[in-house]
Amino acid sequence: MKKILFLFCLVNTSLGFAQSRLSLTDAIQIALKNSLDIQVAKNNLEISNINNHPGIAGALPSVTATANDNEQIISINQKFSDASRNTTRNNVGSNNLSVGVTGSILLSNGYRVVATKKRLAELIQQNEQLLNVQVQNTMAAVATRYYDIVRNQGFIKTIDQSIDVFQKRLDILLARKEAGLSNNADIFQARLDLNAQVQQKLQQELVIQQGKTDLLNLLFLNPDSTISIVDTILVEKNLLLSTVQSALKNNPQMLSAEQQIKINELIEKETAALGKPTLRANTGYNFSNTKSGAGFALLNQSYGPFLSVNLSIPIYNGTVFKRQLQVAEINSRNAVLQKDNLQQTLEAGAVRTFQAYKNALQQLETEVENYKLSTQLVDLVLKRFELNQATIIDVRQAQQSFEATSFRMVNLNYTAKLAEIELKRLANMLVP
Repeated sequence: MKKILFLFCLVNTSLGFAQSRLSLTDAIQIALKNSLDIQVAKNNLEISNINNHPGIAGALPSVTATANDNEQIISINQKFSDASRNTTRNNVGSNNLSVGVTGSILLSNGYRVVATKKRLAELIQQNEQLLNVQVQNTMAAVATRYYDIVRNQGFIKTIDQSIDVFQKRLDILLARKEAGLSNNADIFQARLDLNAQVQQKLQQELVIQQGKTDLLNLLFLNPDSTISIVDTILVEKNLLLSTVQSALKNNPQMLSAEQQIKINELIEKETAALGKPTLRANTGYNFSNTKSGAGFALLNQSYGPFLSVNLSIPIYNGTVFKRQLQVAEINSRNAVLQKDNLQQTLEAGAVRTFQAYKNALQQLETEVENYKLSTQLVDLVLKRFELNQATIIDVRQAQQSFEATSFRMVNLNYTAKLAEIELKRLANMLVP
C-alpha cells in the first residue's frame, strides 16, 4: 500500500506538459494520473474503505424513532348491566397518538459479525492489490508503446544511413558520367534505388506518427498533440530467473488470489452463523395517548421505558442454510484452484519470457558485431566503387546486408526490452 501511495503522490505533482519532448518517466506519470482503469480501481478501493465499518458488519446498535397519529370518526354502541350507562352515538371523534424510541443491539449471532468485519478488512487489501495490478499493467503498456516508437525511430536512422549510401553512389556515377566513364542505365538505377529508399522513409515516418497517436491515446491526451521522443533502448542484462521466480509471490494478481481465498473462508463462517441462535437486546421509551368523544374511556394514556431480550433460534428453513454453506465451501475450494492455476500460469510465463530475454541478449551480442562488420563493409565497398574496383551490384549487396543487420539489431534490442518489462511486471518491480 505504501508503494501505491508513493506512486500517486508522485503523479499528483505538477506534470506540466507544455514542452513537447516526452520522456518515459513523464509518459508513465501522465498515464498513472489519467488512466480510467486506475481511477475505477481507486474508486473500488475507496468503496471498500467506506464499507469497512462496524456498522456495516452489524456490530453497532440501531436506534429507531416511531410516531403514529390516528384520527378517526366512529360509531359507538355500548351496553352495561346498568342500563343507564348504555351509550349509543354516531360520528364520535377519536384520536390515537403513539410515540416511541427503540434501541436494539446484537449480543450474539454465532460470530457472524466478527467474520463479516474481517471479510471487509480483507476486501480492502484485495482492492489494494487490484489497484496495483492496474498500476503495473499501465506502466508496462506505456513502456511497451514508448519503446516501440523508439524502435521505429531506430529504423529511420538505418534508412537515413542507406539514403546517404545511395546518394554517394549516385554522386559517384554522376561524376563518372561527366568523365565519360558511366552510362545512364546505372544512373537511372541509382536514382530508382534512392527514390525507393526515400519512399520507405516516408512510410516509416507514418508508422512513427501513428505510434505516437496510439501513445497519446494511452495517456488520455489530445491525439493531435506534438511530442518528441529522443531516447534509446537500454536493456538491463543482469536479470535472473531465480530472482523473478522468488518475486512472483509479490505479484499483485497472486496476492489478490490469496486474499480471495481468505474472503471465501470468511464467507463460509458468515454462512455457517446463519444457523446459529441470535440474541438481541432491546430498550426504549413508549408513549400512547387515546382520546374519544364518547364511550367507556374518554382518555387513556400510557408511557414509560421498556427493556427486553429477544432470542431467535432457527430450527428448520427447508435446508436453505445448509445448502448455502455447501455452496460457500465449494467457492472456497474454487478460489484455491484458481490461485494454483494462476501461480502455474505466472511461473510458466516467467520461464517463457526469460527464455526469450536470454535468447534475444545472446543474439544481440552477435548482431552488434555483425552491425559493425556490415558498416565497415559498406564503407569499403563504396571506396572500391569510387575507384571503379567494385560494381553497382556489390554496393547494393553490401547495403542490403547493412540494412538487414541493422534492422535485426534494433528488433532484438526491442525484443529483449519487452521481455525485461514483462519480467518486471510479473515480479511487481516496475516503478515510474
